[in-house]
Amino acid sequence: MASVESERPGGELLVPTPVKIVIAGGFGTGKTTMVKSVSEIAPLHTEELLTEASVGVDDLAGVEGKTTTTVALDFGRITISPEIVLYLFGTPGQGRFWFMWDELAQGAIGAVVLVDTRRLDSSFPSIDFFERRDIPFIVAVNCFDDAHKYTADEVRGALDLDKSIPVVLCDVRNRESSKAVLVGIIEHALSRLDAMA
Repeated sequence: MASVESERPGGELLVPTPVKIVIAGGFGTGKTTMVKSVSEIAPLHTEELLTEASVGVDDLAGVEGKTTTTVALDFGRITISPEIVLYLFGTPGQGRFWFMWDELAQGAIGAVVLVDTRRLDSSFPSIDFFERRDIPFIVAVNCFDDAHKYTADEVRGALDLDKSIPVVLCDVRNRESSKAVLVGIIEHALSRLDAMA
């Protein structure tokens, strides 16, 4: 694993500031894919095969071809600059694992709520979670190939989001697209801090 430490011009060791970001959303929205696409280290993931035990428990409507599910978390890291390293924590999407979200969100400067427009209703619990805890978040619409294309404003209206919450379109399979989403949440979290200062 590559070290994230570097030296300042005077030989002084520079240890970057760790920044925690949560990647949340409903079941099958692309959280694991996003962490994998952008992490500079081999990501930790806790995906397990879906079994018959989940029949009637996990709602597979719209993601019938999905064969695995995250049962704890996804974890990755990306160095933004010599001063900042992002640590990414992907949440499990099914309701039966939501009890872990408080722990995963503790200490986060912000969150990305991934949305699948084919199953928009699965995003409401994530949005409610971060609104209730006053954690800055952005909504990232993962543009699946077989999904109807909507504008950010159309998604904002359908989710009844305040205008202060950024909505971005993305393809989490693409590293640059995922990086742009992460830049978006950092900028949003910083603007919230500036507004409170």
